[in-house]
Amino acid sequence: MADDRSPRRRKRTFSTTSTISTDDYQDASEQIVEDISLEFFYKPRSITALACLVVYLVYSAFTRNPDATREENIWSGIVSLAVVFLVLSLLVMPNGPFIRPHPALWRLIFGMSVLYMLFLAFALFQTREDFRNILFFFDPQLRLEGPDTKEYAINCSQVTVARVWSHCDIFAFAHFFGWAMKALLIRNAGLLWTASITWEVTEVFFSHLLPNFAECWWDALLLDFLICNGLGIHFGLYVCKILEMRNYHWESIKDIHTTTGKLRRAAMQFTPASWTHVRWMDPKCSYMRFFGICQMVIVSQIVELNTFFLKHILWVPTSHWLNFYRLGMISLIVAPSLRQYYVYVTDTRSRRLGTQAWVFIVITCLEALICIKYGLDMFKKTEIASIILWLLFQIAISSIMLYFMVMTKSKGPRKPKFLDEIPAEDSNTKTLNYVKTNGNHMIQENSHEHDLANGGYKNGAVMRGEVPLDYKSADPTQAQGTRKRKPRRSELGGHLGGINYEIKTRLRTRKSQAGL
Repeated sequence: MADDRSPRRRKRTFSTTSTISTDDYQDASEQIVEDISLEFFYKPRSITALACLVVYLVYSAFTRNPDATREENIWSGIVSLAVVFLVLSLLVMPNGPFIRPHPALWRLIFGMSVLYMLFLAFALFQTREDFRNILFFFDPQLRLEGPDTKEYAINCSQVTVARVWSHCDIFAFAHFFGWAMKALLIRNAGLLWTASITWEVTEVFFSHLLPNFAECWWDALLLDFLICNGLGIHFGLYVCKILEMRNYHWESIKDIHTTTGKLRRAAMQFTPASWTHVRWMDPKCSYMRFFGICQMVIVSQIVELNTFFLKHILWVPTSHWLNFYRLGMISLIVAPSLRQYYVYVTDTRSRRLGTQAWVFIVITCLEALICIKYGLDMFKKTEIASIILWLLFQIAISSIMLYFMVMTKSKGPRKPKFLDEIPAEDSNTKTLNYVKTNGNHMIQENSHEHDLANGGYKNGAVMRGEVPLDYKSADPTQAQGTRKRKPRRSELGGHLGGINYEIKTRLRTRKSQAGL
């Protein structure tokens, strides 16, 4: 007898550290602007874009020099191809995880990443000499460049203030700025210091292939690790803390009547619409989440290695504009990619990896393959033992640091479940303690509405398992002996939506008033 029962779908559980509302889940790769103040900037412009593109193609095709060389024709064709693809990206690509300053910007960045990925896929099947000839289209002066043979590990015993200061150039500032940007994206001190430690060790293991990886001890330890990395990390985390404590209540520019206010609101459009407190590790996280974060640390090292190997193998000077353009593009691609990867790793409602993160991983793999193919002569000198030790160290230090982060979170103080467990003299002190501990204490109202805070609400969210106090009671002392019971749907159904939003609004207001 055939079994006609319908197959049961596997029920996915929600993460306790989810950053997206369970009521209205949006895919991280396709965010929608809900509060539109100026409809002019968000209306579809497909016909206008089509007309502008046709005008550009007609003008560029029929106003060029008819006696142009083959190289000039090829270059013009490549530029036109890129323009057509980027215009198409503005129309059809996904918005991405960010909506500021405008989703069109992130669609354009996604189109740039796809173009770069296709360019790398084409370059993978070329020879090193042919690919250098392609680079000559961008800058003919690259024909005169040779390999970078500059060494830094010279006379390391001579440590003077003047010599240390001579190393504080524009690249040192770029080093500091880069780690500050990493802190703004990752927002976790443990992961940032793990990446910093593993990168310094990576330079040691690969110094036999890249001479400029060999540095003096004071250069690697003081300038790189402590000053550039350390100050950059803590500066970025300080900015994150400031942005996290802000109240994000955006007013339409049409409701602002002063010129200064309108200009300020226009400038604020380039700031985040909101700021999410990230939590990479959780005491009860699965081993797949642990493995995914270890994988992210290792991939970040490969991204850094690609930067140094590409410029060394292709003979592109460190100060050349191609390096800066590539680093700028990679930085723009990393921001939405990391956000999508975070949602995929930490939120079980995300069923697939975001498109921008997928493209970025492919770009990283293609760059690594190009480095290996073009630098076979250099990689023949590779010390296999050093590479194996490097991989083992990467896995070991990442696992140890992440395990330490998990154990630190699991040994934290227990959150009080009831308002009576909070040692305070008055309700105002309890409220301030709740704000200072970022949700470790219950909300205490000074009016008769305090029973709502105790009647099924914890940290601004509904406790669905039990009702500690009788939420209908006007005096909480009368409900001390109330037995815990499961709330009836008829009792709570009409109150949850509005009260939950009201308590969250009060919490944001109190944080603002307390100056936190």
